[in-house]
Amino acid sequence: MSASVPVFRAARLVPALLLLSVACGRTAPAPDPQLVAQWTRSSLAFVRTERLGPPVASRISAYAALALYEGFAADARSGLRTLNGQLNQLTTLPPAPTDGAVDGATVAAVAERIVLDSLFRDGFATTRNTVDSLAAAQVAARRAAGVAEAEAQRSEAHAQALAAAILAWAAEDGFFATRGRVWDAPKRRDQWENTATLDQYVPQTLSGQSDFVSTTNPNVRLDAEQASEKSVFTNRPKEAGPTTLPTFNPTRPTEPYWGTLRPFVIRDGDECAPPPPPAYDEKPGSAFHAMGQAFYDSVKALTPQQREIALFWADNPVATGTPGFHWISVVNQMIARRGLSAPAAAELYALTSLAIADAFIGCWKEKYRSMVVRPVAYVQRVFDPGYRTVIPTPPFPEYTSGHSVQSAAAVTVLIAQLGDTIAFVDSSQVDVGQPPRPFPSFSAARDEVAWSRVFAGVHYIPAVVDGVTQGNCIGDRVKALKTRVTP
Repeated sequence: MSASVPVFRAARLVPALLLLSVACGRTAPAPDPQLVAQWTRSSLAFVRTERLGPPVASRISAYAALALYEGFAADARSGLRTLNGQLNQLTTLPPAPTDGAVDGATVAAVAERIVLDSLFRDGFATTRNTVDSLAAAQVAARRAAGVAEAEAQRSEAHAQALAAAILAWAAEDGFFATRGRVWDAPKRRDQWENTATLDQYVPQTLSGQSDFVSTTNPNVRLDAEQASEKSVFTNRPKEAGPTTLPTFNPTRPTEPYWGTLRPFVIRDGDECAPPPPPAYDEKPGSAFHAMGQAFYDSVKALTPQQREIALFWADNPVATGTPGFHWISVVNQMIARRGLSAPAAAELYALTSLAIADAFIGCWKEKYRSMVVRPVAYVQRVFDPGYRTVIPTPPFPEYTSGHSVQSAAAVTVLIAQLGDTIAFVDSSQVDVGQPPRPFPSFSAARDEVAWSRVFAGVHYIPAVVDGVTQGNCIGDRVKALKTRVTP
């Protein structure tokens, strides 16, 4: 009982101290970096509960992180420079008001709310309610911290103009043209064919975000045996028909037109294109046969540690929040670990998200161009009919490795912002049964990600090697952005 007395008394003192601060003309203190961390954590939860596929999740993360970043950049005290004029075709962001200062944290929270409300407009009501509640709480906290009413109102008005400009820009990236667009998968032995089945995914995707299945959910538009278990949960049904937030479905090819979207930083999906993969061939002595042999030799006798690595980096949608959000989770950990300021946290979140988003565009451009057959199909044809992968094979072509490309792009940004000498423990998979995993550096984690995809049985070695190179190239383009105001 005695321990609660000081807390109660301190709480009673807060209003008086705030009034004294305002009366003395003091400005509000610097915003807490947890204001940014709250959005990174919430976005991870949104992606999981909305059951989004990796490309769609990366797009949402990039636009949301940009809204936060530009919100803080509008505050001259942040030291951040706007990305207006630096990202592809982005030239219409409004300048910061000249009739008085704005509070960056307030601008960021309101802009984030408007952008996410739009991006999740086809999502669950709980998602949008959470967005609105979090933004309102953050704005109220800044007022309570001492932001004057006139400054708060000016900040909210600027946030509305900022968010409208970001959403208008987002509407022209080609995403909507791909919704509902039919893609006819080729039926050729030398090209990729989706081998994913529903029963492969069920055991590895049921979690706290996905716990009850019913085949009567209105979101199911195909026969039950063809539909994803993630689209039939009765506790979170979605509307039937075309949507901007499609549920990840392993029995359908994932986003075959994603490579046509306008990237954020790279010129187009081919700017960092990898070398062409070898032509399909089942004859011994051919380059493709040698690639398949090297893969099979690497996975036919996996060690327990290699299996553990494969499972840690599986990042199945719904269960873990996609590969891209695995790195957003690391960003969230770094905010506190490195003692980042709120503007620096927003900067790290934005640059990492932009790199990941462009990585998916570049990678998907190559995937659906080269249409490389997955290892499980090749090995079963040529080497071992009984071969089974450690994790389900993803429903999109093999080359390059999406995990490798986006991880390398993200890590390039993380190293540029934070350095590569810090050891860290990745605890992002604890809630799905994977223990925390220590790494001596970001680059060590990146390399493990790449090899995890070979151990998992879903990629040949060149796909991860070339994928890392492709991701490094994309990350280099992103880290060249000018984000700091120089004297």
